[in-house]
Amino acid sequence: MTDQALEQAAIAPELTPSGTRAFSSFEWMIALRYLRARRAQGFVSVIAGFSFLGILLGVATLIVVMSVMNGFHIELMNKIVGINGHVFLQGVETPLTDYDAVTERVKRVPGVTLVLPMVEGAAGVSSPYQQSGALVRGIREADNKQLPGIAGNVRQGTLEGFDHLNGVAIGAKMAEQLSVRVGDTVSILTSKGAATPFGVAPRIKAYPVVAIFQIGVSEFDGIFVYMPLEEAQAFFNHDGEATVIEAFVDKPDDMDEVRARLDVAVQRPMIMTDWRQRNRSFFEALKIERNVMFLILTLIVLVAALNIISGLTMLVKDKGRDIAILRTMGATRGAIMRVFLITGSAIGSTGTLAGLVIGLLIAHNLEAVRQVINRTFGINAFDPNFYLLSRLPSVIILNDVVLVVGLSLTLSLLATIYPAWRAAKLDPVEALRYE
Repeated sequence: MTDQALEQAAIAPELTPSGTRAFSSFEWMIALRYLRARRAQGFVSVIAGFSFLGILLGVATLIVVMSVMNGFHIELMNKIVGINGHVFLQGVETPLTDYDAVTERVKRVPGVTLVLPMVEGAAGVSSPYQQSGALVRGIREADNKQLPGIAGNVRQGTLEGFDHLNGVAIGAKMAEQLSVRVGDTVSILTSKGAATPFGVAPRIKAYPVVAIFQIGVSEFDGIFVYMPLEEAQAFFNHDGEATVIEAFVDKPDDMDEVRARLDVAVQRPMIMTDWRQRNRSFFEALKIERNVMFLILTLIVLVAALNIISGLTMLVKDKGRDIAILRTMGATRGAIMRVFLITGSAIGSTGTLAGLVIGLLIAHNLEAVRQVINRTFGINAFDPNFYLLSRLPSVIILNDVVLVVGLSLTLSLLATIYPAWRAAKLDPVEALRYE
C-alpha cells in the first residue's frame, strides 16, 4: 500500500459522515474481544488478570476491614456504655442521701430511659482457690434487671429475689478465675471498714454467689460484682446514701441537650459527667485507626488501577495495526477511545463486583470463618483476653459499602482514560506505513 493510498484511507473517515453511535454493540464487541486471552497477547492478559485480582482483593479487604471496625465501635459502645450508663451524677457539698428524690426528677427528663442509684467501691474478692480485685456495685433488684449489660446476660443462677438473698452476682471471667459457680461462697474485703479508736479497720464478709453473668467484654466480666443496694451501703459505710446516680438516654450522641435539661432537673449541687468524657480518647483512637486502615487499604485498589494503565498501554501498542484498520474503515477517534474505555472499565467493574460479593460473604460470616481458622490451624486468632470482646464483631454499613464500590469504580475508570486517549490519537498512516 502506497503512502498516498494510506493518506487517502486515513482521511476517508473524516469525509464520511457515517459512524457508530456511542457505546454501540460494535464497540462492545471489539472491547470484549480484546479482553480474551490469546497466545500472542499472553503477557497483556496476565497484567489484566493481576489488575482484576488486585481490585478484587482491595475491595473485599476494604469491606471486611470496615465492617470489623464498625463492629468494634458499635459493640464496644453498646457494652462499655451499656454497663456504665451515659450520664453520671455525684453529690457534692452534701452526701447524696436524697437519691430517691433526685432519681425521680431525672426520670421525668425527656430522653432519659433508665435511672438508677448505686454505691460503688473497690474491693478484693477471694475464694478458697484464688483471689482477684473487683469493683463492687450496690444496686436494687428492679434496676439490676433493667441494666442493659446485665439483663438477658445471666448465664447461671437468677436475679429473682436479689434484694433479699444477701448474695452477689459476678462475671463469668471472675467466676472462672476464682473457680466458683452458683451456690459457692466468695469473700469480699474492703479497707474502708468500721471506724475504731485505732483507725479504720478492714472489713471482710462472705457472700454466696447467686448469679453469674457474661457481658461479652472480658475486662468487665472479670471485675464487676453486684450486691443489693442496702447491703452495699452497710458494707462500704454509706448508710442511707448513694455514691452515684447513673442515667441512660435514648440518643447518646445528643448529650449536650440532655445535660442542659438534667442541670435544671437535679435541683441540687452535683458533679455531672457523661460517657464522652470517660471514653473520649478510646473512641477517638478507634475512629482514627479506622480512617488510617481505610487509606492504607485503598492503596491496594490504587496499585491495581495502575496495573490497568500499564496493561491497556501495552494493549494499545500491540493493537496499533488493528486500530489503524478500524480507522480506515470509518471508526472515529471517539469510537476507538470508547472501545478501550470499555476494555479497562470491564476489568475494574468485574473485579469490583467480585470483590463486593466475596467481601460481603466474609464480613457476614466472619465469626464462623475465625472459628474454622482456629480449628484448622490450632490457634486463637481473636483472643478475648487481649481484644476485650468475646467474639469477632462485624457490622456491614451500606454507606461504607457504597463508598468502597464507588471509589474502586472511579479509580478504574480514571485509569483507562490515558491509554484510551493514546489509542484515539494513534495515526493510522504511521501505524500502517510498514505493513
